[in-house]
Amino acid sequence: MDERGKKVVVIPEVVLNSGKKMPVLGFGTGVFGSPPPAQTLALILLDAIELGYRHFDTAALYGTEEAVGLAITQALDRGLIKTRDELFITSKLWCTDAHHDLVLPALKLTLQRLGLEYVDLYLIHWPVRMKQGTPAIPNSKEDFLPFDIMGTWEAMEECYRLGLAKSIGVSNFGTKKLSQILDNGTIPPAVNQVEINPSWQQGNLRDFCKGKGVHVTAWSPLGFYGATSWAPKPWIDYAIIKDIAAAKGKSVAQVILRSIIQQGEVSAISRSFNRERMKDNAQIFDWELSEDEMNKIKEIPQRRLGVGDFFVSEDGQYKSVDDLWDGNP
Repeated sequence: MDERGKKVVVIPEVVLNSGKKMPVLGFGTGVFGSPPPAQTLALILLDAIELGYRHFDTAALYGTEEAVGLAITQALDRGLIKTRDELFITSKLWCTDAHHDLVLPALKLTLQRLGLEYVDLYLIHWPVRMKQGTPAIPNSKEDFLPFDIMGTWEAMEECYRLGLAKSIGVSNFGTKKLSQILDNGTIPPAVNQVEINPSWQQGNLRDFCKGKGVHVTAWSPLGFYGATSWAPKPWIDYAIIKDIAAAKGKSVAQVILRSIIQQGEVSAISRSFNRERMKDNAQIFDWELSEDEMNKIKEIPQRRLGVGDFFVSEDGQYKSVDDLWDGNP
């Protein structure tokens, strides 16, 4: 219960290699197309805070940093939280700023939009660099520039040392690119945020990250169940999960999120702007899936949702999807 007598879900936390605690279920703010107006989204985020969410995931690309900042200010004003430190805010460096000299200015702009002195986690969004002004999905091979992975990471480390990011990490990195940072960097990535869902379970990458002390966070955790408007065809049916959900009296989304969290060493970013679904998605911590149910989910056919083929060019750094994903396309 909060101070006003309302029931609040308590979301467990994981300790990152930076020593910082991160809630294992985050609330995503990325949308396809234009985001809602900042104040409209801020009100949705206030609902999420009221329900118990404390981890909010945004990015320069999403255009939602201002809304997250508004929600934090209004949550403090309304007494939903006592201090900003009760929240865990993640943002991401976009590809047009993925260069040693551009990282710190990009983070300072993110902080300005958020109205914060620091983010809890700052991620390199993709292992890709594009020219300033390039659209999110590049139009031609001329949009790409060489991505200097270590130069960019050194600037991320500086953001950490300055206290502007309490933890730093990456997103959409395969094992080879992660190894470059782990072998040559001073500060290891705290998090690798990647696609994980029933139809792309990433067992090898999860095992690699676990062995290196890098926490894995799942984006698009509902997979084909939550992305039918943009998922590549043919869609993968989650009939097994529907059967499990019916038998347990849970929603399909609850079973999927529970299956990801229950693996251990993995957190998830869920997104729904519907209050009832937001509430349901957070109610996954007082029950478990059986070993048999977990094994049935592992049998679902595997295929990526987010292939990232728009970052591939015969004349670019990644000449194939295989190159982009370090041999795990």
